[in-house]
Amino acid sequence: MSRLIRRYHPASGRYQQWPTPSTVGCVGLGAGNTLVAGLADGIYSMDLNSGEFSPLFQPQPVNPHVRLNDGRMDRAGRFLCGSMGLHADPQGALYRVSGLADGEILATGIRIANTLCFSPSGDTLYFADSLDRSIRAYRYSHERAALTEPRRFADTQMLGSGPDGATVDAQGYVWVALVQAGRIARFSPDGILDRLIRSPTDMPSCLAFGGPELGTLYVTSIRNSGSGRAISRHPDGGFLFAIDGLGVQGLPEPRFGQCLALLNPTNGEPA
Repeated sequence: MSRLIRRYHPASGRYQQWPTPSTVGCVGLGAGNTLVAGLADGIYSMDLNSGEFSPLFQPQPVNPHVRLNDGRMDRAGRFLCGSMGLHADPQGALYRVSGLADGEILATGIRIANTLCFSPSGDTLYFADSLDRSIRAYRYSHERAALTEPRRFADTQMLGSGPDGATVDAQGYVWVALVQAGRIARFSPDGILDRLIRSPTDMPSCLAFGGPELGTLYVTSIRNSGSGRAISRHPDGGFLFAIDGLGVQGLPEPRFGQCLALLNPTNGEPA
């Protein structure tokens, strides 16, 4: 697996890339010209001007058989990131890191963490252990509160795949990459399958809305996962795709820490 973070500006065609110290699981937007990155061993802040990485949170004790995988900002600008067992054993966990760079464990016993995304209001967290072939929904609080017991939101077993990366549109519908089926599914807020479209390649891995009106669905894909479990047979495996004309809009992604001061201007923690 390449150790690179890439940036592409569609309007100008400008492309940039930065090397990373270890395998990249996920990235999110940070303050100013920075990113937050879930790397193999921890969550880091990355300065796009210098390319330097500064640690924000590293799970302890270090486990060489586990790496961070999927991540997403909640609506208050805290970064949630889930890990996975390199051999799909249940050693992964779900972490939450605030603007103060402290980490909380929200869930354990995860084999492959995926599908992290939030309802438009932020009061529902969607999350999956991909090998369960279903998506969980949790009631989620802006306060520092433990997760509630989840309900089963959607079953992807019938669609022939575990859920991979996901995003939520402005109507609150959940879009999920079905990596084993070469499809992308859209579920209504009550978990009913609303739409099923063919992916541009056989192994779509994650989704995000972008473009001037947030009407373009960007789709990443797998060429070789490095674990031996996912190797594309498609000539365009590993490419980034843009799908237009879906008739929906996405939501702006929060930046790390951007809303915390508004929730509690005294010390930057959620009220």
